[in-house]
Amino acid sequence: MISATTLEKLRRFDTPTICNIIEVFEVRPRHAGYMDQRIASAFPEMPPMVGFASTATFRASLAPRSGESYSSLDRQVERFGELSGPAVVVFQDLDSPSVAATFGEIMCTTYQAFGAAGLITSGTGRDLDQVRKIGFPVFTAGTACSHGYSHIPQIYIPVHVGGIAIYPDDLLHGDCNGVTTIPKEIAAEVADVGDEYIAAEMLIIEAMRQSPGNLKLLRERQAAAKDAMDRIRARVSRARA
Repeated sequence: MISATTLEKLRRFDTPTICNIIEVFEVRPRHAGYMDQRIASAFPEMPPMVGFASTATFRASLAPRSGESYSSLDRQVERFGELSGPAVVVFQDLDSPSVAATFGEIMCTTYQAFGAAGLITSGTGRDLDQVRKIGFPVFTAGTACSHGYSHIPQIYIPVHVGGIAIYPDDLLHGDCNGVTTIPKEIAAEVADVGDEYIAAEMLIIEAMRQSPGNLKLLRERQAAAKDAMDRIRARVSRARA
């Protein structure tokens, strides 16, 4: 079980830092586990989003056989309780290209009211001014002004978004730089070594801020940063486990 304390620590770091830290654990290839450039933050000014995937599919090009728009909302939020923590709603848009918005003000307000931390869709969204006002992070492939024949055919199944598979209850971290998964088995350690990893990076950054153009100092700090990161890797890497 991932604790609330671990989730709060993870929120303190930006998503690129989380990706960098995951690399030192050597649990997956460096080019795997994160969404590609098709998925972007609609509100890049918002702080990092952390939560567990509540997955679903979406379609708007054809009318549903039964039910109306938003008719699956109650089933979705009811199952938030099965997750390991706050939900991040993740939609795979089955229309390609997207023909209408996956979400709007009603859906995001409802998800937030049931404790969701944000939403990701491989499709599009709308009502962005209203969603921004409630402080709800959303990640999309674009925008669309209509909801079309919006309906949710399936919930809590594996989906494919931003080039990767997302399973129900996967741990997700997203900000203005994109979205990554965090392997649950290392989540607590990722959170715990974050400050140490940033301190290693700052050896170079602070030196270059204080002494611009100093090649000798750059090389010294590069070596020191590498030593610090190697010590972290030696302690946490699963490659030799």
